Amino acid sequence: MSREQREALDTLFRTGPLEIGGDHLQQREVFTGMLASRPLPDDVILTPGSLGGVPVLEIAIDGGAPKGTLLWFHGGFYVFGSARTSAALASNVARRTGMKVISVDYRLAPEHRYPAALDDALAAYRAVLDETGNPGQAGVAVVGESAGAGLAAALLVSAREHKLPMPAAGILFSPYADLTLTGASMSAKTAVDPSFSPEAIAVRAKDYVGAADASDPLISPVFADLHGLPPLLIQAGSNELLLDDAVRLAARAAADDVPVTLEVTPGVPHLFQAFAAMLEEGEAALRRVGDFLAAAFTSGSSE
Repeated sequence: MSREQREALDTLFRTGPLEIGGDHLQQREVFTGMLASRPLPDDVILTPGSLGGVPVLEIAIDGGAPKGTLLWFHGGFYVFGSARTSAALASNVARRTGMKVISVDYRLAPEHRYPAALDDALAAYRAVLDETGNPGQAGVAVVGESAGAGLAAALLVSAREHKLPMPAAGILFSPYADLTLTGASMSAKTAVDPSFSPEAIAVRAKDYVGAADASDPLISPVFADLHGLPPLLIQAGSNELLLDDAVRLAARAAADDVPVTLEVTPGVPHLFQAFAAMLEEGEAALRRVGDFLAAAFTSGSSE
């Protein structure tokens, strides 16, 4: 990261951690409004739809037939966000890979606690199966960011338990995968994470978990048996509270014989890929996403 890039990020985060721990309705409006209002290039086409009875937003680049489908799950600690809030990052990935994105508008907590989001994710995935047959051969990958990455991991475990075919790959950006909040980085990275505080994350975790057990593997996939999952690419920044979620999830995947690539980029924050326009590390990370998907789809189509 150059000095100019670091200064640009410092300016972006100069107001300190995002206020995610207050009134959820007020914070949802701020969070969603801030991200959904980000301008998109003119050739990005957004098409609302439905998959398995779940609202979705198709995100595609005008001018070409897509090579495959990315089933995408937005972030927001299961309380904030929408299919639209992922559009800037998702369209960037779509452009680089030649694929279309289907961003899932899963139900949010605390109005809809666990397992509502997972139920919606599974319903959308079943609908993709109905359309494609074998998702690995048809060029389908599951992608998630933050809470959406934890949800994507839980979806893969649930799909395996339901004996459903696996997609070609999973891409997990800065996964929020331990809602017990016991990762070492939850305290060790408080001084360098510019986005969140442990106290605010704890409030939002309770919103989603409710009366369930936060260590349930379908809530916190770091505790799951990951045998049988497709190849995973997990990316995180070294300056984020959720770093240990990524590290432990990757270790668990490797122990369970899942092909997994963990990339921890030094000196960058949560979801640094979203800042690819100003951050060379973000640009490089997205190039590696494209390479990983190309390899996964080549492997899947040959099976």
